[in-house]
Amino acid sequence: MNRFTWKKVGLTLLALFLFATFAAAETNNDWSGPKARYVFVFIGDGMGLQQVNAAEIYRSSLEASGKEPSLRKLTLSSLPVQGMITTYSSNSFITDSAPAATSLASGYKTDNGVIGMDPTKTKKFTTVAQMAKAAGMKVGILSTVSLNHATPASFYASQPSRNDYYEIGRQLIDSGFDYFAGGGIHQNRGKKKDRPDLYDIAAEKGYAVLRDRQSILASAPGKPIIAVNPVLDGSNAMPYDMDRCEGELSLAEFTAKGIELLDNPKGFFMMVEGGKIDWACHANDAAAAITDTFAFDEAVKVAVDFAEKHPDETLIIVVGDHETGGMSLGFAGTQYETFFEKIAFQKESYEAFDKRIAAFKEGSDKRFEAMMPLITESFGLRLVTADERKALEDKAASGDDEARKVLAMVLSDREAEEIRRAFERTLQGEQERSKDEATFLLYGGYEPLSVKLTQILNQKAGIGWTSYAHTGIPVALFASGVGAEIFSGYYDNTDVAWKTMSIAGLSD
Repeated sequence: MNRFTWKKVGLTLLALFLFATFAAAETNNDWSGPKARYVFVFIGDGMGLQQVNAAEIYRSSLEASGKEPSLRKLTLSSLPVQGMITTYSSNSFITDSAPAATSLASGYKTDNGVIGMDPTKTKKFTTVAQMAKAAGMKVGILSTVSLNHATPASFYASQPSRNDYYEIGRQLIDSGFDYFAGGGIHQNRGKKKDRPDLYDIAAEKGYAVLRDRQSILASAPGKPIIAVNPVLDGSNAMPYDMDRCEGELSLAEFTAKGIELLDNPKGFFMMVEGGKIDWACHANDAAAAITDTFAFDEAVKVAVDFAEKHPDETLIIVVGDHETGGMSLGFAGTQYETFFEKIAFQKESYEAFDKRIAAFKEGSDKRFEAMMPLITESFGLRLVTADERKALEDKAASGDDEARKVLAMVLSDREAEEIRRAFERTLQGEQERSKDEATFLLYGGYEPLSVKLTQILNQKAGIGWTSYAHTGIPVALFASGVGAEIFSGYYDNTDVAWKTMSIAGLSD
């Protein structure tokens, strides 16, 4: 062969090698083994790998007996198959929950803000949940946020806008799904509260609408159920788990009840969302995010316990829809160290503390000094005099562990000044607050004092944030059970739906 011929052969072999490499790298969405009768899809909204890891480090920090770092894995991160997915929507590298959940539910991408439809808003997608229902399986949709919010809605609704809560609520009722649980139906009488109550319509169409712990736990298989947590926030979502009170239900309890109600010879499909992990991260509240991640993980454990009794019939998938907040496990002020145990000083979420602020503003004493005891009670952050600081330092140096803990939560001059400025902004009230970019970068549209307190506590622990919105980084997926091995690798969020459909033997 001449030189030209050898060159052609070499190029051909290179092309074949590259083709084989890329072909091998393509994800496998087809499962030819036994079909899964029971399918659980757990979605941690806003849950990137750093949110999972933060929960693991926090738990390990509380239990650590020495200084050597170690991880205490969650149930979800202990699942044997692990993958990673891209999350971009059809019109942005940074997705919102509507297209992210639409991809996980249907296998197709769409624009930000769109539920269950293509970007032209003319074609409706069929979801894995709808396919399961058509195949005779029972279907449950659970969420800690409102049941007609973006993520749960993407499994039963098709709407041009995720904000059309009333029409989405109508589609919830018309879905015929067997079990809705967790939060309530947002804007159940429409945005202007002038439309027929969706709860009444649901009851007329055969749903049992249950609103208290006793009736929910006493419910039996039969008619379809909408089980609403007895306490809801202003958005008709469940409170953060760290604010949960007696008489409420946990996400794990709703999941266990769902298994009891849905179990039947033809199997079931259940989507369970930890929706307020996302909301906590929007507000840069690591404590609320971590405790809601634990609550989400407890629900995963319920499914894992069920799977142990049905090992050859169950598929469990745990995935984030996107990451929220740009959470980082590391902060410039703590350099190469973390102090996650400081998160334990926070006793309530930013949302609950907002209520304390509202009550404080109704009082007569509006001095910062009057607010400071509430701050210490809820977040552990302290102001001390120079003499008090010196006394604490001396005690800590002599081995006084309690003094060391208190000293660790003392505010520096810089931190105290930031909190004072946020306090003054809070006192101005929403209508007087500036809407300029600088203010948004500081407080993200949240109550200034609350968000500044969580940020400073997070920084002391060694946690940083870059955003009050979502980020575009890939997120982790964990799986176990029938067909779980095809979830290994790095692929797009749309592939999750196709893999799930294949393993469950579902098609449109």
